[in-house]
Amino acid sequence: MALLIDSFWRAAAYCLHPRVIALSLLPLLLMLLLAWVASHFFWGIAVQAVRSALESSDILAMVWGWFQAWGIEQAPAAIAPLIVVVLSTPVIMIVSVLVVAVIMTPALVTVVARCRFPLLERKRGASMVASLAWSLGATMAAMAALVVSVPLWLIPPLVLVLPPLIWGWLTYRVMAFDALAEHASRQEREAIFKRHRMRLLTIGILCGYLGAAPGIVWASGVLFAAAFFVLIPLAVWIYTLVFAFSSLWFTHYALDALQQLRAEHAGGPGGGVGTPPAPILPPIALANPTP
Repeated sequence: MALLIDSFWRAAAYCLHPRVIALSLLPLLLMLLLAWVASHFFWGIAVQAVRSALESSDILAMVWGWFQAWGIEQAPAAIAPLIVVVLSTPVIMIVSVLVVAVIMTPALVTVVARCRFPLLERKRGASMVASLAWSLGATMAAMAALVVSVPLWLIPPLVLVLPPLIWGWLTYRVMAFDALAEHASRQEREAIFKRHRMRLLTIGILCGYLGAAPGIVWASGVLFAAAFFVLIPLAVWIYTLVFAFSSLWFTHYALDALQQLRAEHAGGPGGGVGTPPAPILPPIALANPTP
């Protein structure tokens, strides 16, 4: 339990690290870039295609007649740009977040390892291909579990338990693996997974509940169209920050557990393979760590 709490507070403190803040803002910059590219090359074509589809729809012809009766002319021309924005924003958001996720996890592991565990040996127990295969396998297993468990969601208490439990399991399997991929051997990783399974799963479940916050902001942006362009980027930023915190929490816990495991095998504190637990450093100190 001490390791769980210690890694939690360290992860929260490291969220103030300048590099972490920069990484959390990266998807917003990517969204702006992708939005500019899409608007420059595809905006006119997309709006015209949607407008043509709206005007040629027999089902919507009555709706356009009502708009004209109320004195609103060219309703399809006014609605088409909004539809293009609503449909394209999730695509741009997902692409941005996926790109950042691929970049962020290795970067955060490097930050933590440099600041807290500069002497921890890197045994490189998993390659990038192995990490991708592991993530894909865990994702497929989680999706299968979700599909199988859907009928149980009709029971009120279980709908609040089963999805977070499944997503927590997926989070712990993927993030703990990535946190240990560079430093732990395969045998060490398996030993940590076996010894700390329940606490790693607890971290995954708690992070899963934290991940619900961006969804609430996203839903608000869809419901309140006037604030759409403010709330949706805010949801993306919160999601990325939650992702960063989750990755940091797993990284602090996993590398600390790895250091303790090696110390046990070496027969003494530290075992000559890492540094003793470090205090939580302020952001300025983290930005300029000393060996």
